[in-house]
Amino acid sequence: MADEKQLEILQDKANFRSFKPKPFNMREFYDRAGHDIRDMLLSCQFRGEVCSAEDFKVVFTRYGKCYTFNSGRDGRPRLKTMKGGTGNGLEIMLDIQQDEYLPVWGETDETSFEAGIKVQIHSQDEPPFIDQLGFGVAPGFQTFVACQEQRLIYLPPPWGTCKAVTMDSDFFDSYSITACRIDCETRYLVENCNCRMVHMPGDAPYCTPEQYKECADPALDFLVEKDQEYCVCEMPCNLTRYGKELSMVKIPSKASAKYLAKKFNKSEQYIGENILVLDIFFEVLNYETIEQKKAYEIAGLLGELLMAPVPFPCHGHGVTPYHPKQADHVCPQPSPGAFPQILLSCYVVGGRG
Repeated sequence: MADEKQLEILQDKANFRSFKPKPFNMREFYDRAGHDIRDMLLSCQFRGEVCSAEDFKVVFTRYGKCYTFNSGRDGRPRLKTMKGGTGNGLEIMLDIQQDEYLPVWGETDETSFEAGIKVQIHSQDEPPFIDQLGFGVAPGFQTFVACQEQRLIYLPPPWGTCKAVTMDSDFFDSYSITACRIDCETRYLVENCNCRMVHMPGDAPYCTPEQYKECADPALDFLVEKDQEYCVCEMPCNLTRYGKELSMVKIPSKASAKYLAKKFNKSEQYIGENILVLDIFFEVLNYETIEQKKAYEIAGLLGELLMAPVPFPCHGHGVTPYHPKQADHVCPQPSPGAFPQILLSCYVVGGRG
C-alpha cells in the first residue's frame, strides 16, 4: 500500500498539465536586460564635484530603461548652479557598450544603424518624451551642450489658443504637452489592447511580448505617425524649455588614447568606438522670456504713435515687454540657476534595450 501511495504522489508531481509558468513581466525584463548605469558611468562631475551612479534614477521610456539626473524626486533637492560656462554643469564620461548591442539581422520600420545615446533636457514639471524630443550623442566625441532657459507665455482664448486649466488626468498633476500625449496614448492602448507599455503610467497590466507585437507597437506607431486628429494636445499657457547649442570635439586624442586604454583596461579601438563625454551647462545665468500680448494695448499703442518704444524696466525675475503683439527679451537672473532635468537613453534601436 505504501508503494502504491508513493507512486500516486510521484505521478501527481510528474503531471505537468496543471503547471503554469510565472507570468512574463516586461518591466522586469527591461530592467534586467537594459544597460546598467553602474557599468556605463566612467566618471561624473557636477559643478566640479564628484557625482556617481547613485545620483541617477531609473526611468522607463519607449526606448526601455533610461536614467535621469536631477529629477528632484525621492526626497532629493533640485540642484542649482552658481555660474554659467563649462565646468559649472554636468560632465559625464560613458561607455555605451556596443558589444552588448543586439545584432541586426534584417530591416523593419524601427531598425536603426547608429550607436550612441539620446538625451533630453527638460523641466522637472513635465515627463520625458525622449523618443521624439531627444538629441543624439555619439561615441568618440566630447559633446558640449550650452543651454539657455526660455519661458514662454501664451494667451488663452479669445486672444490665443493655449490651455490654461489644470490637467484632468489620473496620472499627472500639471499640464504639459508631453503629459497630455502620454496620458492620451496610455488610455488608447488600455482601451484597444487591454494593456500598457512599460513607460506608461497607471495600474493596467503590462503588455506581454505577444501583445507588444500584435497590438501595442502597431497601435502606438499609428498614433504617432499617421493619426493627426487623435491625441492632439493644446499648448500650455506657461511653458519652460531649454534652448541648446551643440558643439563637438574628437576623443580620444592621439596623446591620450594609450592612457585611456590602460586606465579602463580596454583597447584603443574600443575606446574610440564606445567612450563619449557629455558636458551640459548654462551658457549664462539668465533666462529669455517670450510673451504673447494682446494686440495694441495702451502702452503699445502709445509706442506706435510716438514712433518709439515705451521702456519697461526688469522687475525681479521677469520683464514687461512693450511690443504690441509679441516680445522676446532677456533679463538678468539674480538668483542661482535651477539646473534642468537630464534624461539619458542608453538605447538606440539595435542596442540592448
